[in-house]
Amino acid sequence: MKKSKISLDTDFVRSQFPAFQAEESRDWIFFENAGGAYVPATVIERLKRFFVAHKVQPYGSFALSRTAGEEMDESYRAITELLHAEADEVTLGPSTTLNFYVLAQGLRHLLNPGDEIVVTNQDHEANVGVWRRLSEFGAVIREWRVQKETGELDLSDFESLIGDRTKLVCCTLCSNVVGTHNDIGTVAELAHQAGALVVADGVSYAPHVIPDVHKLGVDFYGYSTYKTFGTHQGVLWGSRGALQQVKAQGHFFNQSESRYRLNPTGPQHAEIAALAGITEYFDALYRHHFGASSEDRHDRARKVFALVAEHEATLANRLLGYLKERPDLQLLGQDHAEPGGRASTVAFCAANISSAKIERELAERGIGVGSGNFYAHRCIEALGIDPNDGVVRVSMVHYNTEEEVDQLLSALDEILEKA
Repeated sequence: MKKSKISLDTDFVRSQFPAFQAEESRDWIFFENAGGAYVPATVIERLKRFFVAHKVQPYGSFALSRTAGEEMDESYRAITELLHAEADEVTLGPSTTLNFYVLAQGLRHLLNPGDEIVVTNQDHEANVGVWRRLSEFGAVIREWRVQKETGELDLSDFESLIGDRTKLVCCTLCSNVVGTHNDIGTVAELAHQAGALVVADGVSYAPHVIPDVHKLGVDFYGYSTYKTFGTHQGVLWGSRGALQQVKAQGHFFNQSESRYRLNPTGPQHAEIAALAGITEYFDALYRHHFGASSEDRHDRARKVFALVAEHEATLANRLLGYLKERPDLQLLGQDHAEPGGRASTVAFCAANISSAKIERELAERGIGVGSGNFYAHRCIEALGIDPNDGVVRVSMVHYNTEEEVDQLLSALDEILEKA
């Protein structure tokens, strides 16, 4: 990727997030963004307005109800345009985990006993467990396994798993602990040659990349908006051709309604109404860095996230350069980050101190990271790491700074030397 002449203005970025000014959180260094990111003021203001001004059943004839529906509609359009999708291709549900569960039930009718589903042992359990459970109906589960030395997936191993009985391939675009971007385009091409549908988990990918869903090559793409600077919702996109093969899982009278057919719980009004604040925030970043533009919402966001990718690679390499020089640490995934190749989600474990203790010691120094298996239990176990203690995960996004990474490195030096 060609380096941009413009750099991300992190001072401006951080000014958009109330958490960096709030007394309770302003002194913390927050490096557990993969578990849920901070939220910009644009989202908070929309959520507050909905709850205060028109927390009523939407889409009625009275004024407050009409306004509630209009704000929800604005968010549906915003998310759809962000992904370069069409309105009837997007479902907004309570979470990616639930969206994938519902999707699995909707695709179950396509499977006959002996048909095969390919899953990985790299994925978050949300994109593993729901497909594995279909073995109860006669499906055969084939596992694409990570390389024990790297935690990465080898395409040659995948090719050996694809066959005439393959019906579904379920794969993450980016592991929430390994961090490498998988070659989903090649995965999809090979799967489609075999006549299989592809379900792509984008939860750990979406905070760092704005995809054009039609160019991903997959049939279904899901991610979580609470990890992409919004409220707790899950976005599920499906191509029109793939969605035609899914049996509706909502109420029978909503089977033709794209918003409801794969959301049996029904839309969560306020949380959805606030989602337009995400794209409003991205537009603010665009105007600050590039000025006014006639580009569409997707192209504006892509341009902003080119800056984000460069900034996050700088952060990741600052940390990776330190970790790979320490023989007492085991680093998961690649030891160098290139924009578009590795996320700024970095996981490691130590030989002489538990991951949980490192997390606690960092917390005592005002640095928030995570430790554990992060629902990637199978991946952690395959790498020979105790899944009960797991790894330390430092997950950075675009509002983190080089100065924060330097403070982390100093703290790690103290902790590891003491150990």
